[in-house]
Amino acid sequence: MFGADGDFTPRWCRMNSRRCCNAAFAATALAFLNAATAAADPAGLWRGSDGGTTRIAPCGTGYCGFLASVVPPNDPDTGRPQTDKYNPDPEKRNRPLVGVQVLFSMQPNGPGKWSGQLYYYGNGRTYSGNLLERDANNIRVEGCWFGICGGENLTRVR
Repeated sequence: MFGADGDFTPRWCRMNSRRCCNAAFAATALAFLNAATAAADPAGLWRGSDGGTTRIAPCGTGYCGFLASVVPPNDPDTGRPQTDKYNPDPEKRNRPLVGVQVLFSMQPNGPGKWSGQLYYYGNGRTYSGNLLERDANNIRVEGCWFGICGGENLTRVR
């Protein structure tokens, strides 16, 4: 199995070096892919560029997200807590923004990627979108409309 000259490379691997190298590369790549997929976990509290936070948690087979804080916390026009004033459902327009669900059924869609629906409280619309893990402390939430995507980078608070 091993060479008599002290070479600990299996004989079949020395004889078929290209095949062995390709197999080793494939096994290594698969191990890294599996590790990346297993390590990806967007659950936690995330801060946006405006200072507001979103809590992402497992729900069903995917993830959901809820507004944990908004900045500013009070509506400048009323002095009262911000409300979901652009919601298309008139009955929901007076509910406080804190606690509103903004990520729906984000299902795994590749390593470090989840896809589902996003609610944007700034205009009351729901979009298809993605949650993309940049690294353990940074994610990007992207919403898409007619193939045009825009989004925001979030930083892990905890």
